[in-house]
Amino acid sequence: MNEGVAEFHGAKVAVFVGAHLVVMLRDDRDDIPFPAMWDFPGGGREGDETPEETAIRETREETALVLEPQDLVGKADYRTSKGNRLFFFAAHLEPDRAAGMRLGDEGQRLELMSVEDYLDHPEAIGFMKRELRRYLRAVG
Repeated sequence: MNEGVAEFHGAKVAVFVGAHLVVMLRDDRDDIPFPAMWDFPGGGREGDETPEETAIRETREETALVLEPQDLVGKADYRTSKGNRLFFFAAHLEPDRAAGMRLGDEGQRLELMSVEDYLDHPEAIGFMKRELRRYLRAVG
């Protein structure tokens, strides 16, 4: 197991397809965090997965997009308001790699949304906006 990532809950990925982001409208259920809000692919860790393995598996399950470890950039860890440690990544894909994108078993809808629209969207998750802004500042 990687040093420093032994305790974490999950991972999220801001997947860029050209100038747009892959975003998912979460299910509208009371038993999940952030119901009916716009989110990035990702989710909870399974077993002894690394953050990268979690991000890749969850993105495949939720969007059918196949990421490779070298696609993941901008790795950062952060804490949610409940104190859970999560990892944030970005991935930049050419449009042809997103041709087979489709919604998995979770969520109501999958869309390509402009960065500006996501950051301005009142139903986009606040800490995802924060991590996206941090990433965008870092890459200039």
